[in-house]
Amino acid sequence: MTTHRTPEQSTRRPAPHSERAVVAGLVLAVGAGVAWIGGMIYTIVGWSG
Repeated sequence: MTTHRTPEQSTRRPAPHSERAVVAGLVLAVGAGVAWIGGMIYTIVGWSG
C-alpha cells in the first residue's frame, strides 16, 4: 500500500526575502516600543514638574 505523504518541510529554511521582512518588522516594532516608553516617561515628567 502506498502512502501519499508530503515531504517534510520543517527543516527547510524560509526564503531570504521573507527573513529580511521579519527582521525589519521586529526592528520597527522595537523602535516603536522604545518611542512609546520614551513618550510616557516624558509625559509623566512633564506632569510632575
